[in-house]
Amino acid sequence: ALDAFGAVITEALVADKKIQLPGVFTASTAQRAEREGRNPSTGKAMTIPARRVAKFTPASALKNAL
Repeated sequence: ALDAFGAVITEALVADKKIQLPGVFTASTAQRAEREGRNPSTGKAMTIPARRVAKFTPASALKNAL
């Protein structure tokens, strides 16, 4: 059941759809722009490429429970 749930979430996010599990969380995708960063090992500047990421927002009921 957990594998099927994960597959449904993955499929929806790949299709750029929003998923809501009332009282628990909302999952969606967001686009991150290209930006400058630093290599922590060497300290050299590097460019971090733009990419699409998963965004999870906890529901207010979950936040209040914590």
